[in-house]
Amino acid sequence: MRVRTRLLLPLGIAIAAFALSVSIAGASTTSFSNQTLFGTWDPTGSGLTIGPAFSGSGTPPNSSGDSEPAIAFADDGTMAVDGLGWLPFQVNVWTGTYGSTPSYFGGLDQVVPSHGNRLTLGDEDADIEFTSAGTMLLADLNVIFNPNFNNAQLGVDVTRCTDPSDASSCTTTVLDQTNSDRPWITHRGTTVWVSYHDSGNSSLIHVQQSTDDGRTWHKVSSPITGQGPDTGKATFNNDQGPIVADPNSDYLYDVYASGIQQTKSHSAHFNNIFVSRSTDGGKTWEANLVHSAPIGTALNNIFPSMTVDQTTGTVYAVWTDSHTVWVSSSTDHGKTWTSPTDVSTNAADLATTLMPWVAARGGKVDVVFYGSTSAQDDPAAVWNVYDSQLNGGSWSIDNLVSNTPNRVGAVCTEGSACAGNTNRELLDLFEVAEDPLSDKAAIIYTSSEISIYMTPDGVVHKLPEIVLAYEQ
Repeated sequence: MRVRTRLLLPLGIAIAAFALSVSIAGASTTSFSNQTLFGTWDPTGSGLTIGPAFSGSGTPPNSSGDSEPAIAFADDGTMAVDGLGWLPFQVNVWTGTYGSTPSYFGGLDQVVPSHGNRLTLGDEDADIEFTSAGTMLLADLNVIFNPNFNNAQLGVDVTRCTDPSDASSCTTTVLDQTNSDRPWITHRGTTVWVSYHDSGNSSLIHVQQSTDDGRTWHKVSSPITGQGPDTGKATFNNDQGPIVADPNSDYLYDVYASGIQQTKSHSAHFNNIFVSRSTDGGKTWEANLVHSAPIGTALNNIFPSMTVDQTTGTVYAVWTDSHTVWVSSSTDHGKTWTSPTDVSTNAADLATTLMPWVAARGGKVDVVFYGSTSAQDDPAAVWNVYDSQLNGGSWSIDNLVSNTPNRVGAVCTEGSACAGNTNRELLDLFEVAEDPLSDKAAIIYTSSEISIYMTPDGVVHKLPEIVLAYEQ
């Protein structure tokens, strides 16, 4: 389990923003445009005050800050982007179409329905999706404060918006109020699944299903139980990537990294990649090994990712050992997998790669990741966003996406174990999606080099923002 901690800020905060310009060497085979998406808020409404603005190229002084973004397209080309707000406690959402400057939809899940006198706030790990009916669904963690026990825990909820242009069309349903972690959402038609970790007990992966376009939900089975020795490798011992439904068949997939039984409670270096598949909506599952690395090799940097090509049905899984990004594919619905292909070793001479994500459509595949020529813990490391693309049967490796470095400094990927919660601005992931109308990639990533905020004691910190890149 990786618990994400961002900022719980005191009153009387001052924030500001600035622009950083750093030259980048090298050229991309595929080029990308870049635009920053700023979520805004009114600190005065929360008893907070805005301090003097630093000089910034058009950056609003009341930016909310965002990170760990997700992106999705509807069948008609409608696009949604979400980001986790850093200063207000909410999930910021934008909507638009490919190539556009998205419109700010709103800050969702400031307060979530809960039982009794508990206060529930959204804005932890989030994922976004459209059903075939055009309904926008946002799955995210909520923080439940229980005054009776003077504690807090994480639950899962889904916000359902019937009109992607009108925030008043949104309603929220709580799926789970026990300790939870990292929800993912997928759909086939108007049937929807949400998967998430049991972060308090066994690290089992829970799955819930809706058969009525996200209105009501019921539990189905865990992808890691009933798998013999493979179950033993995964309980208390896994990092779950996204759950993905094939839109043209009955197959449902869930990808996760797991360790081995002998290292439980001793090491979080998970050296196996598994994909479990189901043909009955998640009632039963079959786990298949994608790749096994030597014991002690960490393949969970941070999450493995997976996608299904909506036109060919080919399944792709990606991961990194923190040095090399690997991709494996399956043409028999996740039963057998190809030997992993290195998609990050090229002229960029990258020493570290983190947070890979994958999207595919029509035989075209985009694998994105953060990369640096320095070590992960180097305080002077310069990071950029890269896209490796399979198109026309061959890979184009390490295409530069970011037009300026998205991070200068060390990157901690240990969640709440990061000392002092430092070097966490990028959080744990970013995403890529294929536009169904143009078959081009849209990438939403985090940059810690655009804005800053200043605490009342005058200490300046980096404030992450999210950047939307379109393939040209």
